[in-house]
Amino acid sequence: MDRQVFPFTTRSGFAGQLAACLARAEHTLRLFDPDFAVWELGSSASDATLRRFLKGGGRLQLAAHDGKPVERDAPRFLRLLKDYGHAIEVRRTSQPLRQLTDSFCIADERHIVRRFHSDHFRGEAVFDGPADLKTSLERFLTIWDESGPGLYANSTGL
Repeated sequence: MDRQVFPFTTRSGFAGQLAACLARAEHTLRLFDPDFAVWELGSSASDATLRRFLKGGGRLQLAAHDGKPVERDAPRFLRLLKDYGHAIEVRRTSQPLRQLTDSFCIADERHIVRRFHSDHFRGEAVFDGPADLKTSLERFLTIWDESGPGLYANSTGL
């Protein structure tokens, strides 16, 4: 397939590209955001997409500075974590990483949706462009390695 790039500048633009990226995922999803407050992980559409992905054997890794918005606003995601805890791992970033302000979703090391700063909706989606996400993938792996256990199905504390 040919590389496709879709810039966005609005909340709805981000939500649409994120939904498209999640829907394309087959094997791995790696997500990073300071708190996932605007990701709508608790929506019925996200829940259905993530359940399909996980039921098909997918693995989800999620890293954040703060999990309170997910704990407070995404009960469907907490149920998903309970139902598929064997395929989902959530980590909380360490203190030295708390200054990171970007936000991204990497699917199957081929697709990415990224916001350049988590306070704004300006960003881009790149589908079928593995070279475009190399830096973000390396960044995620570093964040992952330097983060600790986070949210669990039966407890809080992301």
